[in-house]
Amino acid sequence: MELGMIGLGRMGGNIVRRLMRHGHTCVVYDTNAAAVVQLGSEGASTAADMADLVRKLSRPRAVWVMLPSGQITEAAVSALGELLEPGDCIIDGGNSNFKDDVRRAHAMEPKGIHYIDVGTSGGVWGLERGYCLMIGGDKASVQRLDPIFKTLAPGIGSIEKTPARGVRKSTAEDGYLYTGPAGSGHFVKMIHNGIEYGLMQAYAEGLDILKGVAQESVPAERRYNLDLAEITEVWRRGSVVSSWLLDLSANALAEDPQLSAFSGHVDDSGEGRWTIQAAIEEAVPADVLTAALYTRFRSRQDHTFAEKLLSAMRKQFGGHQEPAKS
Repeated sequence: MELGMIGLGRMGGNIVRRLMRHGHTCVVYDTNAAAVVQLGSEGASTAADMADLVRKLSRPRAVWVMLPSGQITEAAVSALGELLEPGDCIIDGGNSNFKDDVRRAHAMEPKGIHYIDVGTSGGVWGLERGYCLMIGGDKASVQRLDPIFKTLAPGIGSIEKTPARGVRKSTAEDGYLYTGPAGSGHFVKMIHNGIEYGLMQAYAEGLDILKGVAQESVPAERRYNLDLAEITEVWRRGSVVSSWLLDLSANALAEDPQLSAFSGHVDDSGEGRWTIQAAIEEAVPADVLTAALYTRFRSRQDHTFAEKLLSAMRKQFGGHQEPAKS
């Protein structure tokens, strides 16, 4: 299939590469000319601007926007709404607020332009591992674009089937899923990221306790110098707390046992806050997720080893860099 991609950063560029590896054709645009040139050298068709990208696509067109949430994405979607034609489709694969998706989908309806929101998980590893996709919006358009989503998703792989599932007609086992109307894909991804905050915080606090048992305030007979890189490695193998986040933690600690390259300043990209806001609207208690978000706020004032590990995990899975020291 053919896809237009606007935004060629860490994930957008690799999405294009994964699609081209599997025979799809891509037309690409980014305000960063060097990124456009690079993808062009790898086989993508390049565009000088969004209008040029739209001209180079065959109808019905599908344009994927992979930009930071907020005004940048808003402007791109608005511009595409003026450039595309009835039957065309806009895909927002970034981390937009699901409420913005609902509004944008309604705005595109009178124009006959379909809108799809895709919660995309996979970070900098998605090129090889594939991307877990949570897809909301116009169902017919999602079905038409199934070859795109199937290519980007990880596939069944070596993961064992869930015994109680039986036979279900679903793409979930392939790593992508249509979740419902506009906004539902990003809503599911938002909660996914809120849970991610809590999981990361649990690992970070537990390993900080393991590290702290070596300090002099602990009685000598209960004082241990534990190798955290080795502990995370053994936990990866057969433990009930094994996960990809633990894999990344083990890798970070193997590279830098003291995490000396990290200050412990931990940013949040928005989804954690939106998750807590949703919990408040629904009157659902979310103690762990709320505490994990507040810890990130505190990390910007005072840093612990736990925050260094949080920062290291963010770099491992998403390539997120700490802000430069002032």
